Amino acid sequence: MKPARGTHRFTASPDKEQIIKARPLGFWKTPRVCIVTPDWVKDAIFYQIFPDRFARSEAVPKPSNLEPWDSPPTVHGFKGGDLLGVAEHLDYLQALGITAIYFNPIFQSAANHRYSTHDYYQVDPILGGNEAFRVLLDAAHARGIRVVLDGVFNHASRGFYQFHHTLENGAASPYWDWFHFDEERLRDGKRLNAYPDLEEEQRILGSQRSLEALGYQAWWDVPAMPKFNTDTPAVRRFIFDVACHWIEFGIDGWRLDVPYEIDDAFWREFRVVVKTANPEAYIVGEIWGDARRWLQGDQFDAVMNYIFNRACLGFFGGEHLDTTQRPGGFTLQPLSAVQFADAIDNLLSLYDWEVTLVQLNLLSSHDEPRFLTLVQGDEKALQLATLFQMTFPGASCVYYGDEIGMEGGPDPDCRRAFPWDETCWDHDLRAFFQRAITLRREHPALRRGHYLRLHADGQRGVYAFARQEERETLVVVLNNGLASYYLDVPVRGLFADGTALHDLWEGGKAQVAAGRITGATLPRRSGAVLAVRENR
Repeated sequence: MKPARGTHRFTASPDKEQIIKARPLGFWKTPRVCIVTPDWVKDAIFYQIFPDRFARSEAVPKPSNLEPWDSPPTVHGFKGGDLLGVAEHLDYLQALGITAIYFNPIFQSAANHRYSTHDYYQVDPILGGNEAFRVLLDAAHARGIRVVLDGVFNHASRGFYQFHHTLENGAASPYWDWFHFDEERLRDGKRLNAYPDLEEEQRILGSQRSLEALGYQAWWDVPAMPKFNTDTPAVRRFIFDVACHWIEFGIDGWRLDVPYEIDDAFWREFRVVVKTANPEAYIVGEIWGDARRWLQGDQFDAVMNYIFNRACLGFFGGEHLDTTQRPGGFTLQPLSAVQFADAIDNLLSLYDWEVTLVQLNLLSSHDEPRFLTLVQGDEKALQLATLFQMTFPGASCVYYGDEIGMEGGPDPDCRRAFPWDETCWDHDLRAFFQRAITLRREHPALRRGHYLRLHADGQRGVYAFARQEERETLVVVLNNGLASYYLDVPVRGLFADGTALHDLWEGGKAQVAAGRITGATLPRRSGAVLAVRENR
């Protein structure tokens, strides 16, 4: 059974089915377009890599003064991770079940995070340069692994040629319209304050006074990140050429950094440029909240699904959730099973189904404390959240090291180096991730089937839903409670009474009687994925 485009099907009771419609395409007063998203993303399992911290190859010459690999990360220090190091560990990623990699920025930069770019056409030499990226890209593609790069097009760096040219030449520079400069200051021959002392820089950060204090607008008033003037035609042409260049080089898409800082018309043109070069290229934006404005089919294919992230933290983290943290400025709060179910219903109602199927569903990222740290080491919370992630519509994304139990607080601690000493790994957790990924890859219903809410029990901490496509219906039951749960899930209309069910996850058995799944007990803080027994 295939849901109509723009609808999501849920069952709130065994007898009544609800249809929750997404907002009409004209909600944001943009032209009505047919939404088409890259087909491959619907089946993808992403792995996010922070390039300086994943793996280091002896084949890439390194500068001196690198931090020890296993030392705590610092704001400015480099570990020396590189792209050949990633290429040499593709076996590891393939064994985990990964089919796509999202890289944080790889272009030449003086920052370990590389969100302040010097040269958009050159991969950072510490990462191995363009040659290393060519090797990695070809090796990944040979294994069926796609590669998506981070595009930082809102701001550049003080070392970016056109900015530095204006820094040196002031009002005489032909590039002074590439950024938002204080024109009066330049005309008066006054120097830009691009390198304030540390004390002054701390006063400027987040003050919204960078134009006055520095002589130019900077992203979040960070002196190292001057903001592009994307109203300038030459800037737009430059960025579009960069986007097209790397698509033609062979990358499979762009993750867009802080895209809400740039106008929608820019992104509409960006989409045309990228999709003309490769219609199957993936465009995913960094939006932390409701992203309907950008997901009408004329700008992005998807966004980083932080709404999903917060819902999972709230329900699976529960009483262990560290509510003192505010990732992205959002409040974290524990959720009951009913509150979680309602949050998921709301999330699924936001976007067209084509968009939902390619949302980048993440549990951790480089911009927030790791999931395991936010739930204060509660591994069961991470396991249940991962099982939910791998059975939910959208492209699942694993942040490097989550699968072996890496922890980390706010930036820079969430960007620790990956420990290749296997004695440091949580092997049971890694095996859990592998099993969950394999389950997703083996069952198309978990990737493309429509989603039906079946049951939410706030007192017991139980949530159940179904994924259904033409050939298969699966029921997922998650017991996040502290007591065992005797299965009692309404499924009228999904299975006939007397149907025997098999748990694909733990191997148990259940049956359908009087329109309900029964006959088995789910241990505390565990899950089941039930299918008709003869399907196995």
